[in-house]
Amino acid sequence: MKKLILATFLFSAMFAGNATAQESNDGENFGNTLNLGVGIGYYGYIGRTPAVLHANYEFNVARNFTLAPFITMYSYKKYYNWGNPNDGYRDYYYRTTVIPVGVKGSYYFDQLLGAGSQWDFYLAGSLGFAIRKTVWENGYNGDYVASHSTSGLYLDAHIGTEFHVSEKIGLCLDLSTGLSTIGLAVHF
Repeated sequence: MKKLILATFLFSAMFAGNATAQESNDGENFGNTLNLGVGIGYYGYIGRTPAVLHANYEFNVARNFTLAPFITMYSYKKYYNWGNPNDGYRDYYYRTTVIPVGVKGSYYFDQLLGAGSQWDFYLAGSLGFAIRKTVWENGYNGDYVASHSTSGLYLDAHIGTEFHVSEKIGLCLDLSTGLSTIGLAVHF
């Protein structure tokens, strides 16, 4: 299933329609672009690197500042030891799929840093909600709450950079308070 989702995402990224990006006074493109990303992420709670799919539409709000409605998806498997004295204990697993949806505000420091047109440097914040679905292994009869501390609110702070390999392709690193990612970005 993962391979099918990834193949569909990459196929649609290659053939999606173009959007014309606005340019700031120094020629940098920040907004009015559809951005698609695929990569790996790190989320401290799970302790491993899940595959991450991301899409947003970034538009200019002010000089060097953009807003981008987004949707992201990642999924992970975690093991949990459960049992009772009569049946014994064993490891069960659950799979959680998380789909954050919201808006990301980014301020670009390219002009301040004198970065060339191949680089983007930014600070950002994301606000939204996260849809979570957890499926437990058959035979598990314990507590079905995977994490008691999670809520539907999605709040994240970011610092990141992107190196533009070409006008349409970039390599990006986004360090955040939630899901940090590294991967490939495709711009339309």
